[in-house]
Amino acid sequence: MKKLYTLVLLLLSLRAGAQTGVPVSELAHFDAAIQQFVQRWDVLGASVALSRGDKLVYARAFGYADQARTTPLQPHHLMRVASLSKPITAMAIMKLVEEGRLELAHKAFGPEGYLSDAYYTEVIDDRRVYDITVQQLLEHSAGWDREKSCDGFASCDPIDFPEHVAQAMNVPNPVGDSTLVRFMLSKGLNFRPGARYAYSNIGYLVLGKIIEAVTLQPYEVWVRDHLLRPSGVREAHLGRNLLVDKQEREAEYDSHFQQSSCYGTGEVVPAAYGGCNVEAMSAHGGWIFTARDLTRLLMAVDGSSEKPGLLSAATIATMVEPSAVNARYAKGWQVNPAGNRWHSGCLDGTATYLVRAEKGYTWTILLNTRRDDAAFWQELDRLGWACVRGAAAWPAHNLVGPDQNAAQLTGTSLNKTSTLLKWANGTGNRRLVLMKADSPVDDFPLDGADYVANPRFGKGEPLAGGSFVVADGEADTVRVKDLDPNRAYFVRVVEYAKSETTSYQALYALEENATMILNEHLAEPYLVAAQTELHMEANSAYTELALQLVPASFSSDAHYLPSGILPSGSASPGLESLSNQQGRIRDSGRAVLRLFTK
Repeated sequence: MKKLYTLVLLLLSLRAGAQTGVPVSELAHFDAAIQQFVQRWDVLGASVALSRGDKLVYARAFGYADQARTTPLQPHHLMRVASLSKPITAMAIMKLVEEGRLELAHKAFGPEGYLSDAYYTEVIDDRRVYDITVQQLLEHSAGWDREKSCDGFASCDPIDFPEHVAQAMNVPNPVGDSTLVRFMLSKGLNFRPGARYAYSNIGYLVLGKIIEAVTLQPYEVWVRDHLLRPSGVREAHLGRNLLVDKQEREAEYDSHFQQSSCYGTGEVVPAAYGGCNVEAMSAHGGWIFTARDLTRLLMAVDGSSEKPGLLSAATIATMVEPSAVNARYAKGWQVNPAGNRWHSGCLDGTATYLVRAEKGYTWTILLNTRRDDAAFWQELDRLGWACVRGAAAWPAHNLVGPDQNAAQLTGTSLNKTSTLLKWANGTGNRRLVLMKADSPVDDFPLDGADYVANPRFGKGEPLAGGSFVVADGEADTVRVKDLDPNRAYFVRVVEYAKSETTSYQALYALEENATMILNEHLAEPYLVAAQTELHMEANSAYTELALQLVPASFSSDAHYLPSGILPSGSASPGLESLSNQQGRIRDSGRAVLRLFTK
């Protein structure tokens, strides 16, 4: 019987997967609680981060990053956060309010509103729409009630029936977020703005459009540059619909539902991959983050006794003030009289929780599995509280890595088999230089792990995918030897922090690393444009086109282009972007295009 019990425990352990990230002995009870939760609910993977005061004290992952259950989930994996996007949008709105660029009482639509464009106003028949304010959008009291039926659907949240929206609005699939807004405007309101509370995804899409209208920048770009980066957050993006388009280091999702493709192909596909139109969720549910960076964002927004927050105490007080029509919801946050604020999120293959506790604790829990059982959500809600209340002691470390990577990476050939690499150091105190022959570096150092470097290519410590560590230390140069002049080499410089503050654990910054290709003319073209022209279709939403390692650029005078063609030219490999107000980039049908269009 004892042997059988031991075998059962072993099988459960293998099923749950490994624990990754920096171990924290003081919080071992948290490890145990999360592992039990993962096992009990057969969760594919869980990423968890927790801060106390101004220190990130815990960042660990459990289970797997892939559906095959072969790749352990790491704290560096990005995951969909679903409706945790709403607090992000709310914080962006409050920052604009604090800067004097927005007013909570200002109207959203109409000649005097933030969204006065005819694209929106021409479909408005319900005059009550013109009474909607920014505050009502934040507090879910703008007048839309998704529990009411419309167009034969039991509920009226257009994110649930994107193909119908495309047909009704006479636009191609998949629909964009602005089309969803336009569709709901054409339907009118279910109640007078401000009269009551009704949770509304569409209201937060409108807030995203207001951010774009006020800043004249795409929603993602403005939030990234003015909220995320000032917080030290670099590992965040708007998510994509398809598995082939997932971001570098993004986990896979455990899809449990099938539905018609949002691309209008007639195929029945996993809801997590092409059924749900994640790309149209943007400001209400579209972000992907690491758990540690979402926690870090809240730490930076609130600030501490030693460092002022990105939002003032007065602005935060306004943000968390309960709504007049729902004492449990404020502006982008659920709240309670104890001073706690939180939000949850769910999609097929996604369950998330974000909490800012009154006593200075913040935690983020991201899962790539969702269960609909009420007990699942109750237990998920209790996890962070169990950690905080069960801690007899707290670690002194701060598990925050560098917020600025190395840059300006160059390579100078010294002879046929040797190259001098040089870069400008970032804000870490050390850095790894990774090199791989023939294809990009796509495997990553793990937090808490140290690596043995050797400047002779192939002699340093290998990573799982065939990359080798050619340098490790404080320097800004390395002479790499034993190179084959007939092969291309991909280089990546990874900044990291390792000091007394981190308990001498290495913490690696993996986003926006300095990269380059040696012998680039020998590299296989692994990302190329499918055609020399991208056809545009009218759409009032801002769209960003990102090109990664693609020899192409686009006309710089394409703003307000109602329709037509953007001709491609030439540009340096790297990240280029173009924002258009009245043009939506359409996929040519070649999957390769989806690799670099947003």
